[in-house]
Amino acid sequence: MSAGAKAAGLTLAGFLARAALSAAQDLERTASAVADERAVIAEFFAARRYLGHVGSNLNQIARAINAGAHPPELDAVIAATDRAVQRVQHATDRLLHQH
Repeated sequence: MSAGAKAAGLTLAGFLARAALSAAQDLERTASAVADERAVIAEFFAARRYLGHVGSNLNQIARAINAGAHPPELDAVIAATDRAVQRVQHATDRLLHQH
């Protein structure tokens, strides 16, 4: 998806917003199809925010490990990363099955 955003000269958020607006303006599609696509786009936005939080936690843990510590949060952050990846995969699968 980020390759599509880059090709369009947009940020990922802008690309997703443009896709959502484009979908909403397609009068040939049913309201249900548009609503489902909006749900998928909303899921991508939520997953992106979540991954940002996880990335911040991973950076803090990496600093601690580099300083010789073993952060107790390591397992929780790894589990959160796995959940985020699963969310993105689920949203991607939903999007691919729509088309």
